[in-house]
Amino acid sequence: MAFTLSFPRKRTSASPGQIVTALIIALFLAVFLLIPTGTVIYTAFTEKGTGALTAINFIDFFNTELFRRSFFNSVYVAGMSVVWATVIALPLAVLTTRFDFRGSMIIQTLGFIPLIMPPFVGAVAMQLLFGRNGTVNLLLNDWFGFRIPFMEGLNGVIFVQSLHYFPFILINLSASLRNIDRSMEEAAQNLGSSGFRLFRRIVFPLAMPGYLAGASLVFVKVFDDLATPLLLNVKDMLAPQAYLRVTSVGLTDPMGYVIAVILIVVSIFAMWLSAVAMRGKDYSTVQRGGGGLTKRKLTRRESLVAYATVSFILLLVLSPHIGLLLLSFATVWSYSPLPDGYTVAHYTRVFGESSLYIKNTLIYVSLAGLIDVIVGSAIAYLVLRTKLIGRRWLDWAATSALAIPGVVLGIGYLRTFYNIPLPDGTPLATLWVMLVLALAIRRLPYALRACYAALQQVSISLEEAAENLGATKQRTIRRIVLPLMTGGLLAGFVTSFATAAVELSATLMLIQSNSDAPIAYGLYVFMQSPAGRGPGAALGVIAVILVGLCTFLSHYVIERRQKTLGAAK
Repeated sequence: MAFTLSFPRKRTSASPGQIVTALIIALFLAVFLLIPTGTVIYTAFTEKGTGALTAINFIDFFNTELFRRSFFNSVYVAGMSVVWATVIALPLAVLTTRFDFRGSMIIQTLGFIPLIMPPFVGAVAMQLLFGRNGTVNLLLNDWFGFRIPFMEGLNGVIFVQSLHYFPFILINLSASLRNIDRSMEEAAQNLGSSGFRLFRRIVFPLAMPGYLAGASLVFVKVFDDLATPLLLNVKDMLAPQAYLRVTSVGLTDPMGYVIAVILIVVSIFAMWLSAVAMRGKDYSTVQRGGGGLTKRKLTRRESLVAYATVSFILLLVLSPHIGLLLLSFATVWSYSPLPDGYTVAHYTRVFGESSLYIKNTLIYVSLAGLIDVIVGSAIAYLVLRTKLIGRRWLDWAATSALAIPGVVLGIGYLRTFYNIPLPDGTPLATLWVMLVLALAIRRLPYALRACYAALQQVSISLEEAAENLGATKQRTIRRIVLPLMTGGLLAGFVTSFATAAVELSATLMLIQSNSDAPIAYGLYVFMQSPAGRGPGAALGVIAVILVGLCTFLSHYVIERRQKTLGAAK
């Protein structure tokens, strides 16, 4: 009988180098996350002029009709975006995971594409397609004599956000549906349950953890979004109001900080509520990966309905990309279903005038991604491999950035660092390096989770074997741990890179000149005027290609790495 010896995963006592590393990370998080956020919270509770602590600012907020309306509008838009995102994601998730559906992998892949384009860019394209004088309404008016207010006021924000963020629900719900034990469905069917009743009473409740995880992300992302409402000229929402108060009234106005605190509180509350909804309930099944029943085959009639539904949904969710591509080549597109003519002049202008935006973006997001991978891997190692006191606090502090909206972090940086002058008198907050740090802090949780997962898959026995053969701790990490974590490190870098490349909320707050601006800022500036929307669309297409290419290359490298490791075994 063959047997193997397994060694327990033990944590080692922290070395002086690890203690120093932990202190450096703690200082980094304190200076660039905790202190700016704490400054925003403190200022919100400070009386203007006297500096005394008070709650009067919050009383004034809820006594002001504009702010009350903005609060309820933000909650309404976020809630309705979750509803419509569910309507879009649910059919795609069910059809591709529960049925023998040809092309399911392609459908899942196409369903993720909206995430690589910032919603504020898609908002302009959506106006041209679904606005009052857009393609769809012009055709509806010609054929049937009526228009549908897809893009009017809050409807437009909900429409754009739902199409952009529904992949969060699709990704998480699909994973949960795949892990349901099909034998539980078989038992329910034997007891007489079938069809929609079976899905409503058995399947969907068991997939609730994945759904709630995706829905809470959609709510928080929409609630905190700044650029989409601004581009659609919807200013009576919380994030736009925070931005407008700070940029128009000034850094001394407490109301911008009050709004920032409310954004933080609601974001944390939404994530907490999703966790509470699952507390005390058992969603476990006997088998994982969909054991039991095989995927049910669709009848011919069901297939026709299913493919028609999927085709409509995919056409809808890809419409911002289609509209953006048409706009980037359009000479004139106004009061007509399609552009009057086509040209490549917008791309010529972009490459001539906006190459600096592209260069700055590559520099900023690469540095931010590198910072995230270094800090994330260091935190993961301290948590999983040492007994260092307080290591969990590093993890929690880094993860807490998820609950801090970009506009809040931007306000915090301005408040904290604007009055710190450089030798030439330039405020520290206006340096482009501060934007890099803000981007790194905002995306650190994503990279941290990727690094954490990668290190969990590296057996500690490999490190022990190397050290038993005389390798130092540093050499073991450099020659054993990091190479085996390559896939996770790359995934963390790419996630940080791709999402930071289209970050606008913090960018709008911190960028002071065009010479330091990244693509996201350039897109926003171009889209402000009708004359700039063609070049803006061209720049948007370039941004989508840049992010998409980076994502593709990461998957390619990860697959090659896995094949190499597999061959080595």
